[in-house]
Amino acid sequence: MATPTDTERIILGIDPGTNITGYGVIRCVGNRMAIINYGIIDMRKVKDNDHSLKLKRIFERTLGLIEEYLPDEMAIEAPFYGKNVQSMLKLGRAQGVAMAAALYREVPIREYAPKKVKMAITGSGNAGKSQVMAMLEKLLHFKFAEATALDASDGLAVAVCHFLQRDLPQHSPSKKKGNRKSAWGNFIANNPDRLK
Repeated sequence: MATPTDTERIILGIDPGTNITGYGVIRCVGNRMAIINYGIIDMRKVKDNDHSLKLKRIFERTLGLIEEYLPDEMAIEAPFYGKNVQSMLKLGRAQGVAMAAALYREVPIREYAPKKVKMAITGSGNAGKSQVMAMLEKLLHFKFAEATALDASDGLAVAVCHFLQRDLPQHSPSKKKGNRKSAWGNFIANNPDRLK
């Protein structure tokens, strides 16, 4: 139960992609979070597979999500380094236009590496999409239903990752092993009743 000192936050999570961008919106009050919505921005049918039109759609749809849900913060997944430089460049552009939409509406942005998101949700930076999805269902007490859930769950995972980072120090004075709890360990310690 929320107390008067608990403040509500809405977090928009974005997993940018050049064909499919996943998003998730959660409401946080104190140490509780609840899903508001999740889905995808689908660009697979953009005329002539035009990259600039895809970027325009990501910007417009992200702006629409911001105007609809009025998030206090946006969390976004950083492009991962791959062997294909062109793919990375396109992913970076997709991330950039989503960030531009948030900046346009003065929504603070936080960026997370893919491994950090997986680690925060499952406790393993090498977890697969289905493992992340299953853990999100446990944490948020719901079931993904749509066929697009795997893509949408990535955006939702970024939002949840951001929520789980709230109690962690931004800079650790010591790099000794065991001196700092993982986001997952911190969440379990603070919320033992959530995983029954």
